[in-house]
Amino acid sequence: MSTLAADYEKTDMGTIQIAPEVIEIIAGLATIEVPGVAGMSGGFAGGITELLGRKNLAKGVKVEVGQREAAVDVSIIVEYGNRIPEIASDIQRNVKRSIEMMTGLHVVEVNVHIHDVHFKTAEKPEEEEATHRVK
Repeated sequence: MSTLAADYEKTDMGTIQIAPEVIEIIAGLATIEVPGVAGMSGGFAGGITELLGRKNLAKGVKVEVGQREAAVDVSIIVEYGNRIPEIASDIQRNVKRSIEMMTGLHVVEVNVHIHDVHFKTAEKPEEEEATHRVK
């Protein structure tokens, strides 16, 4: 992942710096909050996918952070049956709003890359206790 460290912002009391990894986590959380997102894709080169796991919240997120602006790329997996343009638009709005609200950075772009479609598998009914011969 190519992230650029933000410059320090100087205040009367000292300096403030937000690490790019923080922006990645905020963007990852904002992305998986959107209905229709099955999970994050491991990367642009076809990495391993993670379906709505919270092990690595920055997975599938790439950011470029400047002193006052940020650009974000997210790679996702959508659930089958949802409208992809609507999901992508919702992600863009949610990621932009979350980053701007939490960090004060201006988000100049949010690019959404759809890497896969997740099909829900039919859940198998649990086998009854037929293994016991005597009750």
